[in-house]
Amino acid sequence: MSRLDVNSVLGLSIALSCVFAGIVLEGGTAQSLLQLTAFIMVFGGTIGAVMLQTPIKTFYSGIKMLSWVFFPPQYASDDLVEKISSWGLTAYREGILKLDSQSYDIDIPFMRKGLELLIDGANAEKIKEVLEVDINAFEQYNRQAIRIWDAAAGYAPTLGIVGAVVGLIHVMENLSDPSKLGSGIAVAFVSTLYGVGLANLFFLPVYNKLQTIIHHHIVWREMLVDGLMSIANRESPRSIEDKLNGYIP
Repeated sequence: MSRLDVNSVLGLSIALSCVFAGIVLEGGTAQSLLQLTAFIMVFGGTIGAVMLQTPIKTFYSGIKMLSWVFFPPQYASDDLVEKISSWGLTAYREGILKLDSQSYDIDIPFMRKGLELLIDGANAEKIKEVLEVDINAFEQYNRQAIRIWDAAAGYAPTLGIVGAVVGLIHVMENLSDPSKLGSGIAVAFVSTLYGVGLANLFFLPVYNKLQTIIHHHIVWREMLVDGLMSIANRESPRSIEDKLNGYIP
């Protein structure tokens, strides 16, 4: 079951708090940053541009993966080493077919598929060949999905500049009416702040965090493949455990 990633919550809170603290220390107010026009242009324009370049299924997958930043899927390497070592011990003492009853209790499709290949008598190379296809598909699909956050980080500052230009156009159109100049200037500066802020305080950190999570998932899968191949090669349980512990820092 996923647990809250306190580090992500704390990091985002510190980043936003420091920005608002800086505004207050300079004599401003947080309310001065609340510009609906600027937000619509920057955030809405960024989302629209990302949707334009991304297939709809990939886009929604990337949006759903945002939850991983705060509730990352739990794939414990220590637990995997323990489980594979247990399988290796059973296979070493009683034979691989004795693992058949354990496959029904596995709720991770990739793990179940690998164990079933082993039980069906596939050799080490066949297990590697079949499971590496799954790993490559997993990696390509998920890395493509999270690229929406990298793209958003690229578009947001540009849309911030667009918002600034729109605000300055509004100012130029109302030079004869000083009462309307303030709102135009506010939109111009706040749009730039929204663009740069969203890119560097949210979009880029989310993209980099998701890259790290996907990397951990891939390493976990590679550990599983390596362990299953070792069992197929009739390696000793102690040798399998030592090998898999090498994956863990």
